[in-house]
Amino acid sequence: MSYTVDVYRGHVKANRNFIDFATYVTLFPQLIAGPIVRYSEVEIELKNREVTINKFAEGVERFIIGLTKKVIIANNCAFLVDGIFSLPVEDISPLIGWVGVFAFGFQVYFDFSGYSDMAIGLGKMFGFNFPQNFNYPYIAKSIQEFWRRWHITLSRWFKDYLYISLGGNRKGVLRTYLNLFAVFFLMGLWHGASWNYILWGCYHGLFIVIEKLGFNKVLESVNSKISLIYTLVIINFSYPIFRCDTLPEAFTYMKNMFNFSSTTNYEYLNFYLNKEIIITLIFAIILATPIHKKITNHIKHLKDLNKTSTYNLFVNLKIASLFILLLVDYIYISKGAYNPFVYFKF
Repeated sequence: MSYTVDVYRGHVKANRNFIDFATYVTLFPQLIAGPIVRYSEVEIELKNREVTINKFAEGVERFIIGLTKKVIIANNCAFLVDGIFSLPVEDISPLIGWVGVFAFGFQVYFDFSGYSDMAIGLGKMFGFNFPQNFNYPYIAKSIQEFWRRWHITLSRWFKDYLYISLGGNRKGVLRTYLNLFAVFFLMGLWHGASWNYILWGCYHGLFIVIEKLGFNKVLESVNSKISLIYTLVIINFSYPIFRCDTLPEAFTYMKNMFNFSSTTNYEYLNFYLNKEIIITLIFAIILATPIHKKITNHIKHLKDLNKTSTYNLFVNLKIASLFILLLVDYIYISKGAYNPFVYFKF
């Protein structure tokens, strides 16, 4: 759709080479779930790709990181999430409820960002530079910022091909808010033809509008930790709508998240929240922050400072760590059941 629209608008020239066009349309690494790659982003690379050992190595590293996110973190979180959401919603206590939604948030994030990393890594191995799709969304200080960090290529797609086409913010304040709400309504529908997804999209659209109305200035004026907590609570509170099979189940789940008179089934929680899952959740919390990016930048900075021996030591440690991660990934894959990517159903 973006190719057709861009050609119609004159933003790109139509590709009259069938092989190049077919390559773009069937570009398999990102085809199923993203990142959404526009023709203009790979137009040059369809003709002239630069494939080097260094880029191939970068691609392998990105692929291993993505695979690790999926098979170690996302799949372990899924074990906990499936256990909690299989409970009758009437038995959900605040503790179990909040553990369930936070675990589901990590499952979706590491599952989908893992897929995106694998796609970006494969693309780099073949000489393509796909756009980034996630930028640590769980450190966002507002819902607006969250959507600038989560599924970035989808947000940009809806902005460029729907929001701006509807008039954007050029037709008055009321029309701007209606356009925003329409975008998130359709973004929910994009995930599936279900009232759950539609309501989930409208929920996010409502908070986007509230922040646009001036609440964003309040968030900017308070302590950043308060803004962070606000964002995490709003985002995670919406997950039952996304995860539960029906809206009545979702509403009951959300209500019980604040029903502090209910008792917690600790035996059930202890069974699913075992040591392996706890360790996984700790790593999930750490890796949801830019710590890996900071370490990588620090290693590159050592090279710039001509600290060759220290730089080589870090590079060797990184290579060894990647091999260990790949080995652990294979172990998890060999002993685990079939766990498709959660976003494949949307």
